[in-house]
Order: sequence, then C-alpha cells, then structure tokens
Amino acid sequence: MKEAEIKRLLAANLLCVFSIILTTTVPAFFLDSFSVLGTHLTWLCICSVSISALNIVLCLVLKPNPSPKRSSFAHKISRFLKCCIYFFMSCILFHVIIVLYGAPLIESVTETFLFAVLLSTFTTLQCLCMLGPNIQAWIRVFSKNGAMSIWDNSLQITTMCSILGAWFGAFPIPLDWDRPWQVWPISCSLGATFGYMAGLIIAPLWIHWNQKQLTYKSR
Repeated sequence: MKEAEIKRLLAANLLCVFSIILTTTVPAFFLDSFSVLGTHLTWLCICSVSISALNIVLCLVLKPNPSPKRSSFAHKISRFLKCCIYFFMSCILFHVIIVLYGAPLIESVTETFLFAVLLSTFTTLQCLCMLGPNIQAWIRVFSKNGAMSIWDNSLQITTMCSILGAWFGAFPIPLDWDRPWQVWPISCSLGATFGYMAGLIIAPLWIHWNQKQLTYKSR
C-alpha cells in the first residue's frame, strides 16, 4: 500500500469536510436570514448539491477505481443514466425506511424526502462514484473482507458513520427540551452530517494505522 495513496485519500476527505463547513457559512452572504437551524431545508439542498458536485469532480480527477477497459461514449451515457436512476431509487428507499422508523407519513413530506436525499448523497452517491451502478460490486465492498483498495475501506467507514450518525440523531427528538434543533429532521440530518464528517477523518487515519494488516485481493 503506497503512502501517497493514503495522502490522496486524506486530502480528498478533508476537502469534503471543508466544503460542508463552507455550506454553513457562505450562503449567509447571499441569502437573508440564512442559518442551518432557521432555514434548515435550504441548507439541506445546498449541502446535498455541494457534496454531490464535489464527489463527482473528485471521482473524475482522482479516479479511485479506474476501469481497465476503455468504454464508448454511448456506454458512458448509459452508465450515467443508470447512476441517476439508482440515486433516485435510493432517495425513495431511504424515504420509506425513515417513515417506517417513525417519521411523519403525510406531514413534513418535504423535510423527510430532503433528509433522504442527504443520506443518499453521503452513502449511495459515493458508491456510484467509486463503483458505478454495479450492485454486485456494492455487495462485495460491504461484505466481510470485500475491500479491494483503501478507497473501498473509506467507503465502508463513511457510509456506516453516516447511517449511525442519523440514527443517533433521532434520540433527542422525543425529549421535551423544546429546543429548535429537535424539530424534524434537524437533529437526524445534523447527526448524519457529523457522522459523515467523522467517517471522512477516521477512514484515512484508521487505514494508516492498520496498513500492515490490510491485504487486498486482486480485481
């Protein structure tokens, strides 16, 4: 395992963390009364779009899992359309799961769906960028000893941290503290965001500390 590859991963992850921080401050210069809590739905949209765009650019620049075969333009278009469909299906699936876990079914539909989009951005979009619309590759990465690169390990860690963060973020909602951040889905989306940021920082550090024990199968 090359140390340079870990440094590339660390730089990319820190750039994602920095971009999330910017989404909490920069919009205030252009939007009146903007705040993460006060205009939470606006922030959800800005954060999802920013992280999506950055992840796509990083994937095109760094090429973490390059394909050995050159593909035609038609194949690239088909792959892009499949990715869009998979991402939309992921948003719908997360929306359904969130409702099954207790989110309002009819009320706050917009809030729930935007939270589902944020979760899909932190999880599914990364899978699409690194692995493409290949369900078998997804299953392989998230199975035991399925990682084939440090990028796969990072994908595992950030995905799990994002989902765990969203889950832990739901705990304060039923408490009678009457805090503004207890309004649905603020605590869950903030929990997912903090979990994602934690995963981005933890992943390269964990890989660096365990690089001697990590072995990867050939593709």
